[in-house]
Amino acid sequence: MPDTTEGPPARRRTTLVALGVIAAGSAAALVAGLLSWAPAPAEPARALTDGEAGRLAATRVTTYRDVRAGVRVAVGTGAGRTDLVGWVDWSRPLAYLDVGGPGAGQDRGLVQATPSAVVARPDPAAVLASARPPLVPPTDHWRRRDLPAGRGLAGVLDVLFTLGADRADPAEPLRRGAGRWVDRDVLGGDPVDVLQARLSPPAPVGPAASPAAPQVAGDRDPRWWVDRDARLRRWAGRLPDGTPVTVELDRVDRPTLRPVDALGGRPGLPRALTDSESARLGRLADRLRACAGAIVTVAAPLGSAANLRGAGWLSWSGEVAYLSVSELDTLGRRTLLRRDRAGFARADVPVGPDLRAPEPPLGPPLPAPAEAGWRTAGRPTDDLDLLIDTALLTGTTAVRPGAAVRVRGDRLAGQPVDVIELRHQSLRLRYWLDRSGLLRRLELRTQGGLWAQLDLTPGPVPAGVVPPRPDPPRPAPPIPPAGPNPPILPAGPNPPTPPAGTDAPVRPPAQPATG
Repeated sequence: MPDTTEGPPARRRTTLVALGVIAAGSAAALVAGLLSWAPAPAEPARALTDGEAGRLAATRVTTYRDVRAGVRVAVGTGAGRTDLVGWVDWSRPLAYLDVGGPGAGQDRGLVQATPSAVVARPDPAAVLASARPPLVPPTDHWRRRDLPAGRGLAGVLDVLFTLGADRADPAEPLRRGAGRWVDRDVLGGDPVDVLQARLSPPAPVGPAASPAAPQVAGDRDPRWWVDRDARLRRWAGRLPDGTPVTVELDRVDRPTLRPVDALGGRPGLPRALTDSESARLGRLADRLRACAGAIVTVAAPLGSAANLRGAGWLSWSGEVAYLSVSELDTLGRRTLLRRDRAGFARADVPVGPDLRAPEPPLGPPLPAPAEAGWRTAGRPTDDLDLLIDTALLTGTTAVRPGAAVRVRGDRLAGQPVDVIELRHQSLRLRYWLDRSGLLRRLELRTQGGLWAQLDLTPGPVPAGVVPPRPDPPRPAPPIPPAGPNPPILPAGPNPPTPPAGTDAPVRPPAQPATG
């Protein structure tokens, strides 16, 4: 009888034992291999090839031609890190960012900036984490910021704007050692080269422009993650004070940005005026003189210490403007501002030790305090004076529409308006006209590169704003010409004095008889 003890179960056990021995041997070999493994040596940094130098030189032009991109920026490290999330439009140029992170401090909130001006909407109560700003920015609480150059937010904005340029940098210095290749990487599934070179300012313009002397790239120079199409995907470097900065660019997230009013408002398509628009602008002075007046509010970002808000009244027939003006961050003070035929007058009045300037601002007291220590000036002394002066003169001097352009259509206080820009010598003015031809807003481009606004709501002007005009003097009675034989008045008592308010001439007293 055949032996069945070595049947299928026995064979399975034998197979399992053999597999276990093989696995144990493989594991031992793997461990031995791991213990003796060393990474493959990285490719050493080297000079740029001509193709890499050309891509690096074209990177900023490619960024500019892409118009805009989403950005995510990290400044500093640890508890002092500041995070910025938003977008940059290099064609305008304009940056719109939400500032957060544990080290944001007073910069926390929303920021819009051009290379020459920064406006911020502080929000100290915002959460630490940054998020993309709202596509339609809030309209209130924006103010101009003057930032220390090269540090913090100012340094980051300098980097962001310099990453795009409308002309390529000269590539010759790069070929001679100004940049180097340092690594390969993958970002978003795309292979990139990590190149190292300094972030130089845009190439100068003109026949005298020449490439700068090459600077050999060093370990502390910025690194550029550049893909095969010469598009910048990441940038990492340091601010002038040594703070590390990393910029991530998102080429997909690129909406159209809308600047706030202080930076000119949303973009439009400027064009010449139509005949009807020219006629409305030409009749503006007559239209304003026919109004009783207007309630006015002012927003004038004149500097870091002069983010002014004001309210009051304006009368074109009386040629008078009277406003109360406050600075957003100055406690316990406001300035009364009056402009009439004699010129400008200012007076500072207290409003309480803990009262901040409200938005919307408060109007001035009536009647105007006579003992407020008024300071007078015959001509405008700053951009706010110039804005108010222009608003009053618009009611007495016809605007010539020949050099005007329509910037865009817009809406103000629920009404459609045409925004018409006019340049006169060094001034840039924008008139917001409704369909009836009334002026709803006047804007002035300030010396700081921002726009100051004066909004107008037609309405009656309270008593006391326009002083009563004195009655015209009555003409003196004619004096009879002196002749050779003047009439002799009869002697007698003095004639009675006529009652007050009559026009009867008063006779001189009788002369005594002589001889």
